[in-house]
Amino acid sequence: MGRVVTLQDMLRRRFVARKRSEKVVFTNGVFDILHRGHIEYLTAAKELGYLLVVGLNSDESTRRIKGAGRPIVPEEDRAFCLAALEPVDYVVLFDTDTPLELIQALKPDILVKGGDWKVEDIVGSQDVRNAGGEVRTIPYRDGCSTTNLLEKISASMAK
Repeated sequence: MGRVVTLQDMLRRRFVARKRSEKVVFTNGVFDILHRGHIEYLTAAKELGYLLVVGLNSDESTRRIKGAGRPIVPEEDRAFCLAALEPVDYVVLFDTDTPLELIQALKPDILVKGGDWKVEDIVGSQDVRNAGGEVRTIPYRDGCSTTNLLEKISASMAK
């Protein structure tokens, strides 16, 4: 799918977007087992600008952050599913524990995370602000998380 791109491809697209004065919104995450909370979040993020770029933790990065049993869904499938969503324009995989290098390279106009994050704790927030961009949070939908889904699945399997 042509919307899963390398950082180099995305930098070229970012250059064009800047020339056209199109606002680029960036968010990131693992997005393991897509659910309603993810879709609502990505839809709200897209409404903040013209292009929505999603930084996706690689499998290796996810294992370091979430533990040995994760991700449930491999990176190739997670990227494919994200890229197929209407609000998502591009998906860029990253292997580091945080998307800082990706954010510093892309210099998005708007950096977005869920409302469970404090703005000052969002990785790359200072870089985006220093470049003249905004940092925003989108309200978190309670009870809608991959962790909750995994707990429900585990509980139902134990019966």
